[in-house]
Amino acid sequence: MSAIDPYGEITAAGEAALRRDLIDVALGRRPADRLLRVGRLLDTGTGLWRADVEIAIHSGRVAFVGPSGSFPGTALETIEKPDLAAVPGLGEVHKHIESSHVTPEYEAALVIPHGNTWTCEASHEFSNVVPERTLDFWLAPRRAGSPLKIFPLPGSAVPPTAWEHGAHLEGTDQSRFLRESLMAAGLDEVMDWPAVRDRDNPAHARLWSMIEATWGARAVVEGHAAGIRDLPNINAFAAAGIASDHEAWTAEEAFDKLQAGLFVEIRIHTGAEIIAGLLERGLTDWSQVALATDDRPAQEVLISGATDRNVRMAIDAGLPPETAVQLVTINPARHMRLTPWVGTLAPGRFADIVLLSEIAQFEISEVWADGQPAAEGGHYLQDVPKIEWPNWAYQSVNIGRQLSAADFALQAEPGRDSMKAAVLRPFHWTDDFLIEELTATNGEVQRDSARNITKFAIVDRFSGTGAVARMFWRGCGPRDPDTALCCSMAHDKHNIWCVGSSDAAMAEAVNTCADMGGGWVLVHNGAVVATVAYEIAGLMTARPAEALAEDMSALYTAGARVDWMFEPSFHPRWGPGFPERLAFATLTCSPWRWNLVAPSVHAPEGLVQVQTGDVHPVVW
Repeated sequence: MSAIDPYGEITAAGEAALRRDLIDVALGRRPADRLLRVGRLLDTGTGLWRADVEIAIHSGRVAFVGPSGSFPGTALETIEKPDLAAVPGLGEVHKHIESSHVTPEYEAALVIPHGNTWTCEASHEFSNVVPERTLDFWLAPRRAGSPLKIFPLPGSAVPPTAWEHGAHLEGTDQSRFLRESLMAAGLDEVMDWPAVRDRDNPAHARLWSMIEATWGARAVVEGHAAGIRDLPNINAFAAAGIASDHEAWTAEEAFDKLQAGLFVEIRIHTGAEIIAGLLERGLTDWSQVALATDDRPAQEVLISGATDRNVRMAIDAGLPPETAVQLVTINPARHMRLTPWVGTLAPGRFADIVLLSEIAQFEISEVWADGQPAAEGGHYLQDVPKIEWPNWAYQSVNIGRQLSAADFALQAEPGRDSMKAAVLRPFHWTDDFLIEELTATNGEVQRDSARNITKFAIVDRFSGTGAVARMFWRGCGPRDPDTALCCSMAHDKHNIWCVGSSDAAMAEAVNTCADMGGGWVLVHNGAVVATVAYEIAGLMTARPAEALAEDMSALYTAGARVDWMFEPSFHPRWGPGFPERLAFATLTCSPWRWNLVAPSVHAPEGLVQVQTGDVHPVVW
């Protein structure tokens, strides 16, 4: 790969060589590779349209932009698109590609047809699994020729709280990451607010060392201010130097955070309501706002879109198309300090171009990446590079032994025919856990399906000790006998979670998951009926999105045959049926309080108050 190869990693030497060539092209001293003429071009810096524009492209970058006929040089090829309007390649200010569940080379094939040509990868998912390889993983596809630009932000939440063990990143690691590559954009979402705020929290020093290291490289500290809605804490969060938040759920919350100086990244779940509410409040300067995908599975992208879906949502909510486009181009580029490369169709930037056939509805006709056609009519045009992922990407599930039903049993005290039990629900955000009296038979505390109480477990998949934390949860498990569901994707630590109606079914599900290197396993009536492989880090599969979607569809079909318990919870997206959202129910960031984590020295049974570190027996 040469220093100016457009399909390579951004380097200072490469930039210096390439930009001297761009000077020559812009002045007509050497030919451009292509000259693209379009009917209209959106200047995202001003929010204004330019008519009859030509774009000179060289080595995958823009060299010249001006009215048709103004380019002083020649081009090896001239392409006319007078009926199409050009906007810059769309960017993701905050996204977990891991939540697409396809590896980044297949992510490119999935999202580029939707106009998404660059992504700020919030890597606390992968970082919690293979922390030392964070940059190696995210930069490998680009080095192999993928047109998607990935700007990694190594995880701050490694581990997510001080009460969880395993992967560990601190300031020295962050300094190394930011030295190693200009593609590294900052520090991924700081989400352990109690640790940042409270000097006696055992994670306080680690987190501040990472924040300090990020500032030392003039990079961006991203935030996660879930549940922080009162003005004192909002002000304190902003005073900490954390630059953004993507967790606002209402217009009032978003407005308060904007007024505190935070860059607000709006997700689609309540995005329409937030945008409408900000318009009602008179917001005219949207430069401190972006649209963020955060988590979106590949099968959902195939149905409803990627960043283009976010843009259409914003337009439908009342934003002019020009402003909506700024929210996924220049605004996130400025915030992430990436404007030399992305965010505008201007000289020096990547020649990533979204060609629209209709502006008001944001209908995409073509997508160019690195100055070449990459998608047309929703179809990806380029080859997906074949990456031979090394063993560190594959071998991430290490339970250490085969588990048995006994590993999931909760022992009763001798002579007791009932025990008190701590019980949680999905998205249990109250100060205290629930307490239920449960029957004890044959020396073990039992589930109670009549009260929607089943067993939930977290299995340590990293240390090889076979450690299992188990307790009772309500309103989320299978009612059918000998049935269990497990997954190695469990935000944000990604130990294996399992919910089941029998201990034997839970053991079978987890053993199957471990044997296949991670993913989903459904056991129904004692038999494995569906699996979905996440063989890369237990989070992703190195296959096309369509193949993953087919496997997920089979899982959903099998899951629809199960009788699932259900009770409403605090989370608006928790609903009846197949409990896919359980993958998010073990988060330990704010506003969570009591939760179940893998057994540790601090919390041998795993039940811990993640804001204070208090522990409690699961049965007594």
